[in-house]
Amino acid sequence: MRVILRNRKLRDMNAGKLFAQGCIAQNLHAVSKKQLFQEMAELAIKCGTVDGDKTIVRDIVAAVTERERLGSTGVGYGVAIPHARLEGLDEVRAVFARLETPLDYEAIDERPVDLVVLLLAPSGASSLHLKALAQVSRLLRREDIRERLRTAPTAEALHLLLSEDRTASAA
Repeated sequence: MRVILRNRKLRDMNAGKLFAQGCIAQNLHAVSKKQLFQEMAELAIKCGTVDGDKTIVRDIVAAVTERERLGSTGVGYGVAIPHARLEGLDEVRAVFARLETPLDYEAIDERPVDLVVLLLAPSGASSLHLKALAQVSRLLRREDIRERLRTAPTAEALHLLLSEDRTASAA
């Protein structure tokens, strides 16, 4: 029965569930990866993506930094998708930031990063984690979406762009 539930979660996952209202930073200021991870972890706790009673900023930063040691999560085109699995989460969630100033991130294309999605998953949810990572990657691979995210005037507009259900228009 557990396998069926997980498969259903995989099938039902959409960007709207990943990006909760308020988990968007419109012009985040960060001068280093460490500061970026710190700011995004603080946002994740502040907006309720993770339970601040069970998880502290330091735990998130440590998990993301440890994953980053395996290789840069800067995927190109000014996009980074740092991600980690954490104890105490019950679902995959994401926090988005558009950076005030592009940051040297050691991305695969050596370009600075200005669009960042911090993806956090439950510690035992490998398939959900990978599904969410693929979904976010597909979304941000699209040049039109990246451009709209870079020019969106408000955090609310950013949230709408990230949460839009694209399955209805997918052919």
